[in-house]
Amino acid sequence: MEKAAFEGWLETVSATFLTLNDQQRNHSLDHLISLSGAVQLRHLSNGLETLLKRDFLRLLPLELAFYLLRWLDPQTLLTCCLVCKQWNKVINSCTEVWQGVCRELGWRIDESIQDASHWKGVYLKAKLRMMQLKDQEAFETSSLIGHSARVYALYYKDGLLCTVFSVDYNDELDVLVSGSADFSVKVWALSAGACLNTLTGHTEWVTKVMLQKSEVESMMHSPGDHILLSADKYEIKVWPLGREINCKCLKTLSVSEDRSISLQPRLQFDGRYIVCSSDLGVYQWDFASFKILRVIKTQDPANLSLLSYGEVFALLFDNHFLYVMDLRTEAISGRWPLPAYRKSKRGSSFLAGVTSWLNGLDGGNDSGLVFATSMPDHSIHLVLWKENG
Repeated sequence: MEKAAFEGWLETVSATFLTLNDQQRNHSLDHLISLSGAVQLRHLSNGLETLLKRDFLRLLPLELAFYLLRWLDPQTLLTCCLVCKQWNKVINSCTEVWQGVCRELGWRIDESIQDASHWKGVYLKAKLRMMQLKDQEAFETSSLIGHSARVYALYYKDGLLCTVFSVDYNDELDVLVSGSADFSVKVWALSAGACLNTLTGHTEWVTKVMLQKSEVESMMHSPGDHILLSADKYEIKVWPLGREINCKCLKTLSVSEDRSISLQPRLQFDGRYIVCSSDLGVYQWDFASFKILRVIKTQDPANLSLLSYGEVFALLFDNHFLYVMDLRTEAISGRWPLPAYRKSKRGSSFLAGVTSWLNGLDGGNDSGLVFATSMPDHSIHLVLWKENG
């Protein structure tokens, strides 16, 4: 067929093809394929590969490629890195993508680090650590042996583990506070060792005292004010402990007015929120308004106790296991078996160690002491982070 005649025929066929519906077009293409030989099929295959298998990471502007990559899950991202060198280069240069997947795992993000390969490495390490938590491989145990009688109380601060009961101190104020079974809180001069004041109002053993600076503003306190919290079986009392040692209770918090619900001897305060576990679950109060913000109800709240509470994770335990809870979902991320030990009603015979990782793992804070408790054989049982391999 001459070129002019062929072009006229092709134009007529093309115009007719455009008038067909989708089913008719498909049928026409199937018929043409059935009439084609090897040369035509090879040409069709090459053309379709160019049309349907376009490398969007290579063709799109880098900003659009990064935007699309943010929609992929981490495992798919890792698989895409294996496609070719170009894909691996593009994916490994997207800082926001790897920061995002690290953040989803509860990892703390330092925005000043903009090296994407760094965050990819952090993600791989974070993923391994979370798998270790799930598979009960994140921790290891040890024991401290030396006491000849039972250890009734443990205290841990700034890396120092001591056998004392319900105390806290502040170097700036030069005071130490202690809770007692006589229902009182005593304020001591840290340097002189003299008792400065006795705070009364509790009607049960004072099982926990805490000193912390307020970080929020309210009608009762300002940021920077030193606050003392004391807790017994039913109440948490808030005291404004500043340069004036003689102070009155600002507020009394409780879960039930009729004292039908007990507070467990685990109290936490970071200057913004007060957290305590009870027979109904874990309660969180806003320190500015003293209103209850959140109640986490567990399957067995009477036996499941709070050890420590962070922004991302919480550490809980019962008579058999130590639990890591993801506070974003309230699901248990991992657990660790505990030996048979005596769970003190005062809460003084067990404690959490380093807790900065509860605000988000950062690749360096998952080390050191996690949990300690005294044992019937007079030893101290330790749960420690295992080195992240």
